[in-house]
Amino acid sequence: MNNEQSHCGSCGGGACGVGGGCDGCSGCSARASVWMGEGELELLQDLAQTPFLPIARREGAEEPIYLEGARYTPAEYGQIITSLAQKRLVRLDYDLPLSNFDYTAYEGFPHKGSMALTAAGQHALELLEIQGASEE
Repeated sequence: MNNEQSHCGSCGGGACGVGGGCDGCSGCSARASVWMGEGELELLQDLAQTPFLPIARREGAEEPIYLEGARYTPAEYGQIITSLAQKRLVRLDYDLPLSNFDYTAYEGFPHKGSMALTAAGQHALELLEIQGASEE
């Protein structure tokens, strides 16, 4: 995406309007680049295949728990999911559990919900498909 010709509008043209381009304000999908680790890329691709995945969290804790993947430990998945949420690529809804999903593995966690791609996450996947990823 050419970030000198587009902006999100969420900054009211402030940061995006400086120099005619976007400097990557938090609401903008016109950012020049976003760094993602291998785990983040893999989880985004999982969400491309399955639009909603289960999550949970402990009482009084903020870190998400994801027990469905085998590639990483639950603690590593927690860090991956937190990073994706901070980048606004996924949305975490602890009050919106998946219907027809067996949460038995999550029984010890009082907050059960779901995660899904945001529009920015979907856009990132589309860009990855078109442009690929580069290592820096």
